[in-house]
Amino acid sequence: MEKSQIVPIDILQLSLAFGLILVSAGLARLMRIGLEKQLLWASIRMVVQLLATGYLLHLVFAVNSPFPVILMLFAMTLFSLQVAGGRIKKKMPHFYRVVGSSIIIGCGGVTFYFSLLVVGYTPWFDPRYLIPLAGMIIGNAMNGAALAAERLDSEIHDRRDEIETALCLGATSGQASESAVRKAFGAALIPTMNTMAATGIVALPGMMTGQILSGTEPAVAVRYQIAIIFAITCAVAVTSFMIIIQGYRKYFTKAHQLK
Repeated sequence: MEKSQIVPIDILQLSLAFGLILVSAGLARLMRIGLEKQLLWASIRMVVQLLATGYLLHLVFAVNSPFPVILMLFAMTLFSLQVAGGRIKKKMPHFYRVVGSSIIIGCGGVTFYFSLLVVGYTPWFDPRYLIPLAGMIIGNAMNGAALAAERLDSEIHDRRDEIETALCLGATSGQASESAVRKAFGAALIPTMNTMAATGIVALPGMMTGQILSGTEPAVAVRYQIAIIFAITCAVAVTSFMIIIQGYRKYFTKAHQLK
């Protein structure tokens, strides 16, 4: 087998891999946590989504135009917003508008900066680069967005008496909610920082592993992985910052009164 070739996986091998999900569901049932159906449904949903994505990517790759690429990026953003919203039971006011605009600004800005200046491929809309890179950035930023929004809401409600006291003493809404804002932002960054700390020793990231399996030199794969982790970290930070800065204001009136 040549170095550039990758070992194919057929339907039988995929079926064997699905056995691992059945083991997971069996353990969930054994422990009586009630998640076996959710595990099976999530796995089936993932398969359907990936098959549909593969078909769409095949069509997008065949069209030399930025419009289907931009449309797919927009669909990815909407889906990430829906997933983030589904994870949070109690949402901040104007959740979808705040989080949606933050994902567009944070992930969109970082993706195009990374694509145009760091990687520097041409044309700028090449779907073989832009869509996978955007997917990694949006997917990770989505997790940070959900954490930031959820933590901000819980901090505002847990500190309600403290915030109202500060407002009564003449503090602005920004001053009264400063501690809640800081804690929410910190909570959003912790998972990404933990991932960076473990990468290369505890875990080999998917992008790097995929490149190595496809025949890319390990040194090149490592440089790509380092660069994309930097981009993901920035996207999480910018998206979370935008959510928190926009979001905390939604809890107050224009007269700096807590709603």
